[in-house]
Amino acid sequence: MKYLHAMVRVRDLDASLKFFRDGLGLRETRRKDVPQGRFTLVYLGAPENPEAEVELTWNYDDEDYGDARNFGHLAFAVDDIYALCAHLQGMDVTINRPPRDGHMAFVRSPDGISIELLQKGEPLTPAEPWASMPNTGSW
Repeated sequence: MKYLHAMVRVRDLDASLKFFRDGLGLRETRRKDVPQGRFTLVYLGAPENPEAEVELTWNYDDEDYGDARNFGHLAFAVDDIYALCAHLQGMDVTINRPPRDGHMAFVRSPDGISIELLQKGEPLTPAEPWASMPNTGSW
């Protein structure tokens, strides 16, 4: 058996690519447009292990997927959690659970997918503005 990918449905492919690619730094590994089925699949991988992919499924017809929490979250190990959270804030992404401990943070994609960010290795020394930043919303 081989793990392939996690699939998430997205409402706005451009906004989702901006978040996952430009914000988190994932790289598009492949894309499949299926006009007869009225959907596009975009596969993204992290630079260190691109074979474990996130599949963004964009259906051409508008559909409300809700904001159910039964999916859980996607998790990524990052080189510098403070720098990435600052980068995402600069893109107007809300840091729902700030990395107060220098180890873990949560954000949400444009479609409400919960994303866990974990500092590689040992936690960073707690630092402002993160150490005193409150949680915002849910993750």
